[in-house]
Amino acid sequence: MQQESTVSAHGQGNANQPARERVGLALFGRAGVPHLLERLRQAEQAGVRQFWMTQLPTSPDTLTLFAAALVQTERIRLGTAIVPTYPRHPLVMAQQAYTLEELGPGRLRLGVGTSHRHSIEGVYGFSMVEPLEQLREYVSILRAALWDGAVDVQGRFYTAHASFPQPVRVPILISALRSRAFRLAGELADGAISWMCPHPYLLEKARPALVEGATSRGRPVPPLLAHVPVVLGRDWNAVLEAARKHLGLYGRAPFYRNMFADAGYPLGSDGLLPEELVRNLVVWGDEATVAARLRQLLAQGFDELLVMLVPLFDERRELGQLMELLGTL
Repeated sequence: MQQESTVSAHGQGNANQPARERVGLALFGRAGVPHLLERLRQAEQAGVRQFWMTQLPTSPDTLTLFAAALVQTERIRLGTAIVPTYPRHPLVMAQQAYTLEELGPGRLRLGVGTSHRHSIEGVYGFSMVEPLEQLREYVSILRAALWDGAVDVQGRFYTAHASFPQPVRVPILISALRSRAFRLAGELADGAISWMCPHPYLLEKARPALVEGATSRGRPVPPLLAHVPVVLGRDWNAVLEAARKHLGLYGRAPFYRNMFADAGYPLGSDGLLPEELVRNLVVWGDEATVAARLRQLLAQGFDELLVMLVPLFDERRELGQLMELLGTL
């Protein structure tokens, strides 16, 4: 099975590229489809090079929306961060990726992950048993279906017997929170997508685990994509309040609480995000300050950044400002 990284082939993760090529805008899919498509077109017009979306259990389907976006835009690259694996058989995911690759060759990166227990078990009713091993098998099947064009697996979690007209090398990335997941990304994925991880934790723990996994398989180290919440404001107290309001739910989610503890920020029973954690997680300031900080993060060792707006006063205006900022990095 082909295991080489797709990073260079798709023009991603190159430290010599301009910063704007390595920074993308990330949105949740809570809004309606027309609104999301308008934001996608607006982002491309502003010069944004990458657009990432997160699939929620009851939001519009990201991959279906991307099909519409690919025929309404010309250049902007699209990525999922992430589509949960449990509700979709890997061959179904492969079918969707094949379709999108035909609509927009070279513009899709497919981020997948196990999601969270409260969603997978509470909403869908699946049992999350050894989720990293499930993800390993899932990505192996998805890789064979896309990169080899054929898969013949009778696995522990999935059965997959299928062949496709031709292979397509759509990059497959996985979400990662803790060291074992980053190591797994190094072993078999084309990138590791973090979410809500403090910057020092990513550099000191996640990056080494990613390198270790890649080295163990004799493959190039895939890119580390860091999720970066951004607040466009200079009043720290207002920034802190906005961050806790919009990101506070992660302080009550078990997977994230464990990661925060690994990062040196054990949370109390109320889940309140400590001020120092927010300082090492959120980029804030006026537009010039935010742009400088994003460039600094890239220089520190992050391959790419997924930038998500944390609104302060006027979400629509601030999102437009953020798009312009990313398009001119």
